Amino acid sequence: MELRDRFDRKINYLRLSVTDLCNLRCRYCMPEAGVAKLGHEAILSYEDMLRVARAAVSLGVEKIRITGGEPLVRRGLVPFLGKLAALPGLKELVLTTNGVLLPSMAADLKSAGVQRVNISLDSLRPERFRAITRCGELGDVLAGIDAAESIGFPVKLNVVVMRGLNDDELEDFAALTLHKNFSVRFIEYMPNIKDAHWQDQVVSGEEILQRIGQRYAYRSLEKAERCGPSRDFRIEGAAGSLGVITPVFSHFCKDCNRIRVTSTGQVRSCLFSDAQVDLKPVLHQNDERVLLQALQEIVMEKAEGHCIGGEEDANPTFAMSSIGG
Repeated sequence: MELRDRFDRKINYLRLSVTDLCNLRCRYCMPEAGVAKLGHEAILSYEDMLRVARAAVSLGVEKIRITGGEPLVRRGLVPFLGKLAALPGLKELVLTTNGVLLPSMAADLKSAGVQRVNISLDSLRPERFRAITRCGELGDVLAGIDAAESIGFPVKLNVVVMRGLNDDELEDFAALTLHKNFSVRFIEYMPNIKDAHWQDQVVSGEEILQRIGQRYAYRSLEKAERCGPSRDFRIEGAAGSLGVITPVFSHFCKDCNRIRVTSTGQVRSCLFSDAQVDLKPVLHQNDERVLLQALQEIVMEKAEGHCIGGEEDANPTFAMSSIGG
């Protein structure tokens, strides 16, 4: 079965957030004080998340990415991942993490059926990393990367590029792909918190590629099935790859293949949209047909695109951790 929206985009990718809590405080993701811890009743149980995932897969979703907040801080995650991995029809189970807890959890994640981890890493300089995360230690994340690599995980590194803060490290990050089979993806800074003069912090994907190209020759790679919005490249002779994700300067909406479910049960068709459906009342009805219908409706309401970065930018302000961006 295929799930398609009214613009005939095939929707086969679910981003499922299991918590909005995190052990870091990255400046572009959440407030410095963190977010208020929600009551138990406000967060979907693993049982309900499994029902949502099962319904989505039955409609045609083939890939699920577990996100947060930091997903590894939620207790009981590994058994839940094992149940997800066993869903008939699911072809990819992947996870995004800040890497801090990977040294103690990588082996269990692999055994549960997680196929790949994306690790957020915005600087290779300890003091700068601490400033961006407000409390993190670079060594902890590097240890997490080592643990993921040693256990056999394909490693992707997500780098949010911010002008004047870490954009002088582009070539250093690109160099990580030369001798290791890492995928380094540079992400345009997104204005979810709408801080003053946010436009000044955005480095376009084209500028990122141009600057890397001044040092390294690279070629374009074919887009893989069920992949996200990254445009991928390989430096000549490199073991790994690099990519750019361009939500601001070059919208990828026409190829969007995803929906999102937050830890509080809100299903969204777009990160930058207020349109959402609360699945908690639907789940309480205990009728799978109603759940399937709710998911189909949010897909059919999916907009043709967003307008961040444009003159009519009226997208909402939010903490990225609350949605699982």
